[in-house]
Amino acid sequence: MAGPDRQFWQDHFDRNELPWDRGAVGPHLQAWLADGTLGAEAAIATMAVPGCGSGHEVLALALHGVAVTAIDYAPGACDATRARLDGAGAAATVVCADVLAWRPPAPLDAVYEQTCLCALHPDHWTRYAASLHAWLRPGGRLLVAAMQVDRTGAADGLIEGPPYNVPVNALRALLPEPRWAWPRPPYARQPHRAGAYELGLVLTRR
Repeated sequence: MAGPDRQFWQDHFDRNELPWDRGAVGPHLQAWLADGTLGAEAAIATMAVPGCGSGHEVLALALHGVAVTAIDYAPGACDATRARLDGAGAAATVVCADVLAWRPPAPLDAVYEQTCLCALHPDHWTRYAASLHAWLRPGGRLLVAAMQVDRTGAADGLIEGPPYNVPVNALRALLPEPRWAWPRPPYARQPHRAGAYELGLVLTRR
């Protein structure tokens, strides 16, 4: 498999070296929870969080009344998410699985895609994008926080990461019209570490 394997991510959890972890819910999700994009008023009852990491977002969604399925490759991530849920007395389904192979038992209302795409080697992006479409019901929402990270080797054609850069043009190729309805830019921008930032956008599955 191209790119980082399960042990790569598990090693990070074993060492408690989680440079991607803000220590809190990502700001895009905070905004979507606050403005009604998510929740019962938006007809979103079931949701998946692929690449759930330490589970900050999983807990926030569970407390918001959403039936959440958290998915991660690394057992350490699943353990951290379960511990976070247990500590708050909240419930969610936590699945330790490869997102390229996992399938939901029924189509979902929404998927929160924050860290998974930029953690996958680009060789796997097409397959992952097909999975996202298959997971969602028609009219379901894909909430994306697309990582924008400047890589010095990009000018020479190098593929560097994780996190891998997820430019909007690549995202449009992966999630094209008419399979997806795209919002009009500009997209909300939130800073991440070391000069990176995330663009937030909500797509509708057709």
